[in-house]
Amino acid sequence: MYVLKRKHLLLAVGALVLLSSFILYASQRESAPVAGAAAVERTIHLVTGEFKSTTPDGKEIEAYRWDPGTVVVDKGDKVKLSIYGVNGASHPFIIEGLGIKGEVKKGEETVVTFKADKEGTYRIICLTHPDIAHNGPMIGYIIVD
Repeated sequence: MYVLKRKHLLLAVGALVLLSSFILYASQRESAPVAGAAAVERTIHLVTGEFKSTTPDGKEIEAYRWDPGTVVVDKGDKVKLSIYGVNGASHPFIIEGLGIKGEVKKGEETVVTFKADKEGTYRIICLTHPDIAHNGPMIGYIIVD
């Protein structure tokens, strides 16, 4: 009969931890992007949203926004923004720095695409709601990292 000593048990546990670590490391290396590989194509879904409230004196106030308000993509990604109009009849917009213009209408989907070639922060601005005087600002951010 073999008696298991404490040092043998510790060696076995240590070997198991090392083996598990190696397997985890190897599986992550296989899924890591390869330099020079084709760009990832990303579809990002946004919606138009509205907040409404009433002040204590009875005045109705509202504000529009993009949801989500901030989108992060990797440099080199091919990006497809799929924007669905939920609130507000029409939201003509621009994306500063990317030369993109479009319009989102209530109940419709608008799709714009671009390649994220340059790192930076790009604002998606609704031209109907650019500031607080026009129930905004309805500004979202696309961050290329």
